[in-house]
Amino acid sequence: MIARIAKLAALALAIAPASLAAQDIAVRAETLHTMEGPAISDGVVVIRDGKIAAVGPAASTAIPEGMEVLTATVATPGLVDARTVVGLAGFMNQPHDQDQLDGSAPVQPQLRAIDGYNPEEELVDWLRSFGVTTIHTGHGPGAVVSGQTMVAKTWAKTADAAAIVPRAMIAANLGPDALDREKGPGTRSKQIALLRAALTAARAPASAKGDEAKPDKLDMQVWRDVLARRVPLMVTANRAQDIMSALRLKDEFGIDVVIDGGAESYLLIDELREAGVTVILHPTMARHYGDMENASFATAATLREAGIPFALQSGYEGYVPKTRVILWEAGWAAANGLAPEHALSAITSDAAQAIGMADRVGSLKVGKDGDVALFDGDPLEYASHVTAVVIDGRVASRVTR
Repeated sequence: MIARIAKLAALALAIAPASLAAQDIAVRAETLHTMEGPAISDGVVVIRDGKIAAVGPAASTAIPEGMEVLTATVATPGLVDARTVVGLAGFMNQPHDQDQLDGSAPVQPQLRAIDGYNPEEELVDWLRSFGVTTIHTGHGPGAVVSGQTMVAKTWAKTADAAAIVPRAMIAANLGPDALDREKGPGTRSKQIALLRAALTAARAPASAKGDEAKPDKLDMQVWRDVLARRVPLMVTANRAQDIMSALRLKDEFGIDVVIDGGAESYLLIDELREAGVTVILHPTMARHYGDMENASFATAATLREAGIPFALQSGYEGYVPKTRVILWEAGWAAANGLAPEHALSAITSDAAQAIGMADRVGSLKVGKDGDVALFDGDPLEYASHVTAVVIDGRVASRVTR
């Protein structure tokens, strides 16, 4: 009898519908922001095998029998943080958990974010609980070229499992954060000279002495990929003069450049539009001092009105708890002239576009990753809470934040 029961159980498991798999789940919300069109009243998202299988009004979107259903007042795509150092910079703010910067040399493009990323760092969990499901993280400011960035999901237990794109961009920095009057570079001209020298060396053809048979140094491999436009150069630049230096570099070498920070980008609307670059804008509430003394709460609205592609970010913070939350930064941008729907897109669909991940994340569309953030009210209202987070079909958080 026991053997027969075991046999029947095995048969039932074999023919069980895919809807009962661990990564199959549905979300139903009074208001569903898909970021693919107008919000849907009483909307449903069905996720199978970690991917979105159906999305639409509840009246016409069937939820498979037996599938777990999460409910919310409002649901959005999982939030996308377009620039952070979380996972490399830890919340304890002590040398042992600060891997976002190596100060041994001013130019180190060969340093890989994935080698320093700790997916179990408490700040990763903190961001996930606030609906952030995808992060563009890596080496931060402090050197002319501090290293590489990566795109990761915020749920995995290893860096390899978390990484979607192990090498997303090369992080360069212009202005005071990358100046060192004693060890160098001590001036802005020297910063650009170092970048131009590296790109010029990588662009030079191999000599006739058999050098082409020798493997490239790690840094040379990276620069050749930048020149071939296989990976963009992300330049942290807040002053208008530093932004213009980045644009000149783009023109001289024909490379892809992304502007990070951009505190004074509102002064260069025509130049940015002509260059066709994306701006990963500083956190709306970033402190206005140093090279950000001329920052404006309204820059996001200004860039949107000008048609310049941009996204919001949490950025880098030198003090505990070492990170901001993009949800609040978007809310503040909405309070300063950016339409609420555009503020939401700046941390979902537009952010995904900015980091080259629009085919997988940033909106709720059939075939995309099953990443959903659930709220008990308007996501941009400070009094609202995140009630659950789904990543790749997994319920990654049930904590109310």
